[in-house]
Amino acid sequence: MPRVDIPAPYRGPTRGEAVIEVNGETVGACLREVVDRYEGFGELVFGADGSVLRFVKLFVNGEQIERTALDTPVSGDDEGLILAAIAGG
Repeated sequence: MPRVDIPAPYRGPTRGEAVIEVNGETVGACLREVVDRYEGFGELVFGADGSVLRFVKLFVNGEQIERTALDTPVSGDDEGLILAAIAGG
């Protein structure tokens, strides 16, 4: 079962959950499952137009993918569908 690793700054909506197992077959489906389960999480990841916010970085098995690559497939063996955010100031 794929998982989404949640960075500390995003754990408010997940009530402290750091790793969330999901059933999605793509990166986007996995993220949508987390959004559906945890109210407020979507606003941290997606803009009003539904695109991934520019400061959000997505990784699958340690490899960074483009924010627009939500159709990237994942499988039950993908332990490390990782969501990480970095904002500059």
